[in-house]
Formats: sequence, C-alpha cells, structure tokens
Amino acid sequence: MAGPAFRAAAVRVRTPATSANLGPGFDALGLALGLYDDVVVRVADSGLHIDIAGEGAETLPRDESHLLVRSLRTTFDLLGGQPRGLEVVCANRIPHGRGLGSSSAAICAGIIAARAVTTGGAEKLDETAMLELATEIEGHPDNVAACLLGGFTLAWTEGGAARAVRMEPAPTVVPVVFVPDRPVLTETARGLLPRTVPHVDAAANAGRAALLVEALTRRPELLLPATEDRLHQEYRAPAMRESTELVHRLRADGVPAVISGAGPTVLALVEDGAADKVARLAGDGWAANRLALDTAGAGVLPLADTGRGHE
Repeated sequence: MAGPAFRAAAVRVRTPATSANLGPGFDALGLALGLYDDVVVRVADSGLHIDIAGEGAETLPRDESHLLVRSLRTTFDLLGGQPRGLEVVCANRIPHGRGLGSSSAAICAGIIAARAVTTGGAEKLDETAMLELATEIEGHPDNVAACLLGGFTLAWTEGGAARAVRMEPAPTVVPVVFVPDRPVLTETARGLLPRTVPHVDAAANAGRAALLVEALTRRPELLLPATEDRLHQEYRAPAMRESTELVHRLRADGVPAVISGAGPTVLALVEDGAADKVARLAGDGWAANRLALDTAGAGVLPLADTGRGHE
C-alpha cells in the first residue's frame, strides 16, 4: 500500500499557553491564555533539522527525542507513514516547567502540523481524534483540551477515550500570571500527592469546581470562593514554598489566586479593572504578566501572518 502524500509548502502552527486545575478542577478544568508558541514545519527530502529560538533554545534537544518531533512522528504513523525528511523551526514564548502548558503546546503543535502537511490529513484525523491522540501522548487531557479548543474547557475520559467541552469565559476576566525564575518538574509535583484524600475535602472540591464553571463563565464576583482547593495545592507546597505563600497572600487580599497547573507559576483570575494593580502585588522574584484569554485555540496560520487569526 502506498504511503501518504505530503504538501510541499511549509505550514505554520500557533499554540496557546494553558493553565490547568484552576484551583479545584484537578485534572479536569483548563483555560487557554494569550501567550503563544509558533512552529513552522516543512517536509524535506531527507534528515531532520530543528531550529529553536526563545524558551528552551539552550536546553531542548534537536533530535528525535524532542517532544514536538515525537508528536509529529506519532501523528504521521497514524496518518499512514513518515515523510522522508523534516525541517522544524520553533519560536517558543511559553516558559518551560512553570505550569503553563509548554509540553501540551508542543504536543498539539506536532499533531496539527503533521495533519496539515499530510494530504487528506484533516479527513483522517478529526478534532475528537486529535484530542484523544494529544491526551495519549500527554497522559491527561486538561491542558491539551484547552490548547486545542481555546477558552475554558472541561475534560474527562470516557471508556478510556478523552472528551472535552468548551465554554466561553466571561469577557471581563483577565488572567494575571506570576512566573518565578525556577521551574518545578510536573513529576515532582505529582509525586507529592497522596493516594487518598479525606471525603470532606473531595466533597468540598466537587462543589467548588461546579461553582467555578458558573463563576468563570457568568459571575466573576464568585471567583474567590470558586477557586478554593483542598486536593492538591497544599500537598505540593514543599516543592514550591514561595508560590504557595504568594497564593495565600493574594487570597488574603481578596484576589482569586491559584497554582497554575503543577506550578510553580501563580495564576490570578481578576476582573479587568483590577488587573494592573494585582500584577504589581507579587514583588521581587516574579515576572508578572497580564494576559488575554485565548478563545480560538491552536491552529494553522498563514506563514506571513503576524496576527492571531486562523487560516
């Protein structure tokens, strides 16, 4: 059987940063943020060439072990076969190891790019299949769902397959991220979680996660109680003391703050008028950034486009 045909032209993919958990929604809730990685992929005659600028330029591998390349390869296999060669150019803006979904961005970029350069790729791999594949590579669906769909997402697994629904976050909500200098490995943060938790804590989180859906989509004034967590943040505190202390300090001041994903970035979800003031509250040692909400999710862009729209 003949292998797939590939486009001669390069494709450009843009993937947003994401924040998972959002306090009580452990491994389920995600939010797409207006901070992006760009990847250009072209099928070549032979070999593998990777160029990386920005985050990870000094540390990321430039061979088959690169997560983006592994995602490309996995997707090509699913689509029927590998191209003879690949040229990959990465412009990375999402900080690595900070709980902002850099690995999910790389995974989703690889899947979308492989689909885009393969003739008939969109027909062979639809949106549901992309979510399932991204979850298989990542290991959990919360970040990849938000990355692919944009907006505010709720993800789960059903019969072993990943599923997600997208919701529209309230337009007045502004994410403010406080990014520390030092990363924390997701494996380290997950390793601190207990095997069991008290029933009362599980019940509290279920209620808060349900409230968070209402707060983030329609009633932002409820974000402070809605972002309360008892399942993971305090257990992970030994790996990120400064982040935990900042969350406590912000919440004591009435700011809905949480650990972003596995940390150590702190995410505050505030209303538009308070965002600039909140961004100044962290003090030294933090890079505070007011971001937009991403509502489009990952997608293919024209090569010459410097804006945000999809092709």
